[in-house]
Amino acid sequence: MDQPRDVMRAEAQSVTGGGGASSRSPVAAGAAPSAAGFRLTELADSGAAGARGLARVTPFLYLTPALFTMTLLTFIPIALTITVAFTDWSLANFQNPQFIGTQNFVDLFTGPYAAVFIPTFIWNVAFAAAAALTQYAAGLLIALLLNNKHMRETNLYRGLLILPMAIPVTLAIVAWQGLLQESSGQINNLLEAVANAIGWQGFERIPFLLDDNLAKISIVLVGVWFGFPWFMNMCLAALSSIPSELYEAAHVDGATLWQRFRHVTAPLLLGFTLPLMVASFAFNFTNFGAVFLLTAGGPARVDTQWAGNTDILISVAYKLLGQPLYRYGLASSMALVLFLIVGTMALVQIRALRLVDDNK
Repeated sequence: MDQPRDVMRAEAQSVTGGGGASSRSPVAAGAAPSAAGFRLTELADSGAAGARGLARVTPFLYLTPALFTMTLLTFIPIALTITVAFTDWSLANFQNPQFIGTQNFVDLFTGPYAAVFIPTFIWNVAFAAAAALTQYAAGLLIALLLNNKHMRETNLYRGLLILPMAIPVTLAIVAWQGLLQESSGQINNLLEAVANAIGWQGFERIPFLLDDNLAKISIVLVGVWFGFPWFMNMCLAALSSIPSELYEAAHVDGATLWQRFRHVTAPLLLGFTLPLMVASFAFNFTNFGAVFLLTAGGPARVDTQWAGNTDILISVAYKLLGQPLYRYGLASSMALVLFLIVGTMALVQIRALRLVDDNK
């Protein structure tokens, strides 16, 4: 009978709050640690949520330097060019340019500048096409010669022929300008020495950079010297991917060397190199350095002062920004036309790449 009484007394003390610490319920003693654990769990959950949020933001933080640079050097200049193209901004009204709509574009195509813009545009297209085709032809020819498995020291020849790509373009063009000079150029000196050696007394030094047609030919040929190593490497890579069994089968069928090239090499090579030719055309279409550093757009034209015989559109746009015209709005409109043309070429290149992938 004493044991039930002790149990009833202990329960009464726990309900009324009486008794010492040793007489309290074990469950009540563990209530405080449970609350602390709950708070720790909340902190852990909030920390995990913060970590997930930081993980989502981290890629953008890594992209921030690139986005800042692109915005500063690409997006803002493009927006400024588009804005200025529709104004009459020039040195005369530098402080207060006016919006004139599409008048700059009208002047380029049908206005007073059309007599120079259209011939310059035609030469620009002809130069880009000639440069791309000649560079491709030279690179393909050398690649076919180096692809001969019976040729020794092929790697040495490849290393030597790729040197034009390793030389800085600006230095190389300035060197070519010195070589092609009429009065002191080394090419004329060499031709004169050969003429004297064979007894030809009527030799006249050749004005490579002063004659209209010769200056254009010189620009294209100098471009070949710069561009053929790139096409050579691309063509070598394409030739190495053509199965040798196709050549062996053509040889067994009695095909000549030309027939093997025409029916085996050329079709397989064209699908690989066509996008490269489009890219080369787009590059040469805006190849400012090849023209301006070699001839500065000259020889001069008698009918205008803002475009020479070898000027292309991008060099004309550059000249419009300087003396004596300072036509910022007109130069921006020409730059916008160039942007649209090159953008169209980029779309054509993407389409060509898709066609190549579909054929595969």
